[in-house]
Amino acid sequence: MSVVIWHDIECGRYAADLPLWRELAEAEAGPILDLGAGTGRVTLDLARRGHEVVALDREPAFLAALRERAGELAVETVVGDAARFHLDRRFGLVIAPMQTIQLLGARGRKGFLKSVRAHLAPHGLLACALASDIEAFDGLSVVLPLPDMGVVDGTSYYSQPIALRDAGDRMAIERVRTTITAAGDRWACEDVIHLDKIDAARVEVDATKVGLRPAGTRIIAPTDEHEGTTVVMLRG
Repeated sequence: MSVVIWHDIECGRYAADLPLWRELAEAEAGPILDLGAGTGRVTLDLARRGHEVVALDREPAFLAALRERAGELAVETVVGDAARFHLDRRFGLVIAPMQTIQLLGARGRKGFLKSVRAHLAPHGLLACALASDIEAFDGLSVVLPLPDMGVVDGTSYYSQPIALRDAGDRMAIERVRTTITAAGDRWACEDVIHLDKIDAARVEVDATKVGLRPAGTRIIAPTDEHEGTTVVMLRG
């Protein structure tokens, strides 16, 4: 399915954050809840290291791909909204990689934090990633980054970032997705996602209101292909 292919191409190869999630998984009592799990980039990495992981995402196609890839690993998938969920269990570690918390808006962020608080074991840890130090650009002012690329069943896929625009309290990330079949047929479409302009301090203030306690931050350095990330950590 195309949504799975594009997600894998645009997100699936990022690995700079994996050492941190592995470290936290080893330090905290399980099980682990992965919010915005997608097709399983982090979930599968942790499950292969012996951790029990529940993967939550609102896109059923992503989770279907994750289940197929998981095989016999200790992975459970749940279709749900990170801004409001109820699972009837508690977790020693809840993670929200890839800026999941910045996709929710102010109301959704409050629901996210309340839901996580309700699902954390005593003294459990929430760790959520924020895009840090992002600056607006477009193709007229800078050299564009290289596209994300992949080939599936002979069809080539290219996802080219073309702009990052200031949209008030959010940033709009604009891409052009181009598909070229083995026969040479070609088509393209635009894709836009929005990230809330929030920092660690804002998240900590919001989290304190629902009973979570700030527990520091960690920095994931930028790579040639990705911006740096601040991981905000909060205790139940």
